[in-house]
Amino acid sequence: MFDLKLYIEQKRLQINAALEKIFQRLPANETLIEAMQYSLTAGGKRIRPVLCLGAAEAVGGKPEDALPAACALEMIHTYSLIHDDLPAMDNDSLRRGKPTCHIAFNEATAILAGDALLTLAFEVLSAAAAEHDEFALKWLKVIQIISMAAGCRGMIQGQMLDMAAEGGKLSVAELESMHALKTGALIEASLHCGALIADAGPRETHMLKNFARDIGLAFQVTDDILNVEGNPKLMGKATGTDSRHEKSTYPALLGLDASKKLARQLVRNALQVLENFDKKAEPLRALATYIIERKR
Repeated sequence: MFDLKLYIEQKRLQINAALEKIFQRLPANETLIEAMQYSLTAGGKRIRPVLCLGAAEAVGGKPEDALPAACALEMIHTYSLIHDDLPAMDNDSLRRGKPTCHIAFNEATAILAGDALLTLAFEVLSAAAAEHDEFALKWLKVIQIISMAAGCRGMIQGQMLDMAAEGGKLSVAELESMHALKTGALIEASLHCGALIADAGPRETHMLKNFARDIGLAFQVTDDILNVEGNPKLMGKATGTDSRHEKSTYPALLGLDASKKLARQLVRNALQVLENFDKKAEPLRALATYIIERKR
């Protein structure tokens, strides 16, 4: 039987070692670097980079070839969390059980740490392109995919829509569109890039992108549910914040039971897509189920 806990731990160690190697090349003992590492090493689940490596593996590639993309994705995700936590946005004081970056340091340092992580992500990606000329075009495509997913066509646009909707009431269709940008875009990019780096064919890539859309939405629905009934000690952050900010969420629009049903259906849809893959996709199957069973 596949051991997801062991798999995630192995991949986390691999990703963390690669991130540590990147930071060893940066200036030491500077407040900015300390703030970047503080948030990056705060105990995140590493779901996006693990999905990237899992996608490469699912199509028969070597996961380690996708490590630069995996590291870049985690840095971009972490930068987005630093900025989301700022007083101008969600104004959160706790993240992953630790004071948020602007609380641990100060607001200006947190802004700059987020900016620096975003920029460093693309330094890592471009270095992968420059290291091997024969793979430069492939890595250029990876840079394009991640740029689109993280920017005004994806995650940032989704965050803007989320902020604009506070105090109002979105329809379920509008909520789904918003989260496809805010959460789903970077998850889809994770699987797309892993497949691309492993030289997946068009059909395999298309199926993995469909899988990503389903689990990306399931991830957000589950986050909404945990914000209502999760254990703050396990989650490492406060619950009930969506309600206090008057945000449109799946539990607010559909109710808790219907939201849980929707999350389960999305995972079933995702698993159905993976029926076209062999045992090498077992990590992705297990990760899809984990997304709705997690407690944080």
